[in-house]
Amino acid sequence: MSATEMRTIPDEYPSRTGAGVKWIPRKDPVVYPNDDQGPLTGEQLDFYRENGYLFLESLFPEEDISRFRSELRSIWEHSRNARAPEIIREPESEEIRSVFAVHRDNDVFRGLSRHPLLVQAVRQILGSDVYIHQSRINFKPGFTGKEFYWHSDFETWHVEDGMPRMRALSCSLALEDNYPFNGPLMVIPGSHRHYVSCPGTTPEGNYKSSLRRQIYGVPDHESLTRLVQEGGIDMPAGKAGSLILFDCNIMHGSNSNITPLPRSNVFLVYNSTENRLAAPFSGQAPRPEYIAARS
Repeated sequence: MSATEMRTIPDEYPSRTGAGVKWIPRKDPVVYPNDDQGPLTGEQLDFYRENGYLFLESLFPEEDISRFRSELRSIWEHSRNARAPEIIREPESEEIRSVFAVHRDNDVFRGLSRHPLLVQAVRQILGSDVYIHQSRINFKPGFTGKEFYWHSDFETWHVEDGMPRMRALSCSLALEDNYPFNGPLMVIPGSHRHYVSCPGTTPEGNYKSSLRRQIYGVPDHESLTRLVQEGGIDMPAGKAGSLILFDCNIMHGSNSNITPLPRSNVFLVYNSTENRLAAPFSGQAPRPEYIAARS
């Protein structure tokens, strides 16, 4: 598809246009029609449709998690003094914040991204074949792990990557025990039904700073307050091996970790093959492949 053809795709979810904040009702299904059988029950699919996320406690056994955690330590050690664009550091230090493209660069996490249980569950929700849009490990070491501010992933993927519709989701697998006090994922149930456009406009090359600390593409305080008043805040924390599936448009974030207990998770983002990226709706150059896969 040429750049000219890509620009003909209408922008159903405008944001960062300089026109202020708008609430746009979701125009896409949450659970797509699908005749395939999968591992999720009807009750689980209904919960996901209503709340925008699903928490599966202790889905992976300790044997698998030990292997994943060993790879996590290897990636951490290798990345400490390495200089590669996939390695994102904290905004005020050289501590590692995230490592991207782990499904591409690591055999163990590549295997995890293709695990039948994950792929079948994702296909059950998205109603199509899928591919990895993005993968990363988020590190939150004890005492120094920083927060991730409230945001909708789809807002960024739409504006900066050109994802046309809300037909993607994230899988967050806990590699260490997540407690309410060590900075676990927080979600606003029901917020996935509203698209909240964000103020401002996107600077060129925004990803170079936004992956360290996001400034553009975050909702205004009034919208966040209204979303929480409507849906509350859930904190689906659990043992290592637990999995959270969450919709691309749900509002989520996490606090910093001031405890001695580390909290690291691997994120695998699946997108429908029927929702491949077009030109970014910001009108700017696409973000690099390790952040947003186009092939």
